[in-house]
Amino acid sequence: MKLAANRIEGFIKAPDASARAILVYGPDSGLVKERIDRMAVGVVKDLSDPFRISDIPASALKDDPARLADEAAAIPLTGGRRVVRVRDAADGATSAISGFLAHPMGDSLVLIEAGELGPRSSLRKLFEAADNAVALPCYADEGGGLEAVIHESLRANGLTAEPDAVAFLADHLGGDRKLTRSELEKLALYMGGPGRVHVEDAIACVGDTAALSMDDLALATADGDHLTAQRVLDRLFSEGTSPIPILRALQRHFQRLHLLAGLINKGKSADQALASLRPPAHFRVAARLRAQLQTWPAERLGSALDLIVTAEIDCKTTGMPTNEICSRAVMQLARAAARRPPARR
Repeated sequence: MKLAANRIEGFIKAPDASARAILVYGPDSGLVKERIDRMAVGVVKDLSDPFRISDIPASALKDDPARLADEAAAIPLTGGRRVVRVRDAADGATSAISGFLAHPMGDSLVLIEAGELGPRSSLRKLFEAADNAVALPCYADEGGGLEAVIHESLRANGLTAEPDAVAFLADHLGGDRKLTRSELEKLALYMGGPGRVHVEDAIACVGDTAALSMDDLALATADGDHLTAQRVLDRLFSEGTSPIPILRALQRHFQRLHLLAGLINKGKSADQALASLRPPAHFRVAARLRAQLQTWPAERLGSALDLIVTAEIDCKTTGMPTNEICSRAVMQLARAAARRPPARR
């Protein structure tokens, strides 16, 4: 069964008893782990309990396909339900898991952890089609969902945040749930106790994360500096960053340029338009934005945003290599920026 986005949170809090196995997959590895841990702790409070937690690498199922059924059917000496966790699953584990779902044994909660699986993935298709299994996708936090994570994490530490601080954090976090939580915990330690987070606090605390590297990529791309853009992109890929949050970072940057271009078309000067940004742009970034507005009038920005959205859709639907789709979009934008539009008369 494929789980709709609006049902995910409720399912995690109370998994359907008819689901004999749950596949948690997606490019956000931090969110995958967080959701698996939340479901597991609903069954076994101590996740280090060796009698009630079974941890199986997916590679082990290739040599011993019956191991999953054996672990799921095992009765713990201490009583209670068990959790069977299969790590790093991919299509190579489809056959063994399919055999278990055809004849499920025991009452253990079986959690399958996987990375990004395309629409053609046999493992993903198995779970989406099965009546006794659930596929639970994990994509990078964005928009209102990311802001909710920010408020939740800060509230747990007795903190509230000004709107400008939330906007800054939302722009610089979200590529990976684990990284987002880590940065917010660091911010809480920086604040030193309950209080209100100002944008200056957020700027001072959020460090050199992958999100900041994505800002570098977006700026270089919009500058038309394709060599720098490719170098930063290669670094992000080597660090394991998924193409989807990279494309989202590009989209945010070009949306900001589109907003500025719209204000200028309404009669504001470039400086007045930049002054209206929230959170405010750093003076060095502001100078680059001002130059980019000469390269990217509103109509070109509309085409750029269409290209980015199409690239994200292709990543999710075509089954083509997602890194290559993302790289092609970055290079197309950078080359377009290098071709400055004719001066207006």
